[in-house]
Amino acid sequence: MNHQDQYGAKDAMKLVLKKGPMRVIAIIGAIVLLIFFSRPWVQVGAGQRGIVMNFGAVQKEVLAEGLHARIPIMQEIVLVDVKVQKAETDAAAASADLQDVSSRVALNYHIVPDKANVVYQNLGIHFKERIIDPAILEVVKAVTAKYTAEELITKRPAVSEAMRMALSERLIANNIAVDAFSIVIFSFSKVFTEAIEAKQTAEQLALKARRDLDRIKIEAEQKITAARAEAESLRLQRANISTDLIELRKIEANMKAIDKWNGILPQVTGAGAVPFIGVGDVAGKK
Repeated sequence: MNHQDQYGAKDAMKLVLKKGPMRVIAIIGAIVLLIFFSRPWVQVGAGQRGIVMNFGAVQKEVLAEGLHARIPIMQEIVLVDVKVQKAETDAAAASADLQDVSSRVALNYHIVPDKANVVYQNLGIHFKERIIDPAILEVVKAVTAKYTAEELITKRPAVSEAMRMALSERLIANNIAVDAFSIVIFSFSKVFTEAIEAKQTAEQLALKARRDLDRIKIEAEQKITAARAEAESLRLQRANISTDLIELRKIEANMKAIDKWNGILPQVTGAGAVPFIGVGDVAGKK
């Protein structure tokens, strides 16, 4: 190797040494950017669960709320909402007495958190349209058919509870829990509604008539009681009247007449004259 070749090799080495640190920094930067864009972590929010999939296959592991690591490219994390959700559904059915019934029901439900992976694997994310709505329609029809139209009104809490229990049994099989169920409204045909109103009016009138009759009976009983009391009082008074009492009353009457006499004897005598009250009695006693 000649002298020029030696100098050329030295210059090349110096150039490599100068560029070496820059290359290392560039490589580290590229690795950092690759890691950042591949996102080897996942954050599961409140009211969510993370479904782990390895190359598209659902795993048994369910990620709870918080920050979790994942293997880029290999693993994908699907977030599933497990908070309480609400569904309102309109349903048409027939009662036991063949009356058409239209109802609107409200359902509160949530996915069983530990079974979120099973729900996602078997039902996907559109399970409301595929599972919940058809279950509500079937349960409403089945329970409504057990009651008459009038019982659907008078026994509404019992009807609602029967629907809730039936719906809970159906949905829990798919790992969906029922939190609350309520009947928002029941509506019937116009003819039936008018018949119900007429019946209620008749019952109210009958109740008023019964109350009036009861009032009349009470008033009559009060009068009878008062009359009996008065008759008993008269009977007791008659029982207490004696000959001595009669004589005493006569003496009292004569004494009052004497007190009122002005001392002038009556001028009229004869057969039509009025005798002195009690004078004969007093003279006889003298």
